Amino acid sequence: MTNRAFKGWMAVGTLALGMGFALAGGSRPASSQTYVPTADLEHPKVRYSDSLVSLNDRCPVRHGKLNPAYVPVYVNGRPVGFC
Repeated sequence: MTNRAFKGWMAVGTLALGMGFALAGGSRPASSQTYVPTADLEHPKVRYSDSLVSLNDRCPVRHGKLNPAYVPVYVNGRPVGFC
């Protein structure tokens, strides 16, 4: 193996390792994002780290339970959660 090929494989390995760390670190929800109990126990709202509660209690895509691991989209300053 030539020096150039070795450097190429090292770059690929470093990139793969970095992406693995990035994906593993971003998969856990923040500890301050919690479910807020509502009348419908199957679909609670989420309180985010900025102390705002999600506008919706269901995912607008799959109509399932909100996932606190996903970052909300803010519409008019209010968070909209996703699954």
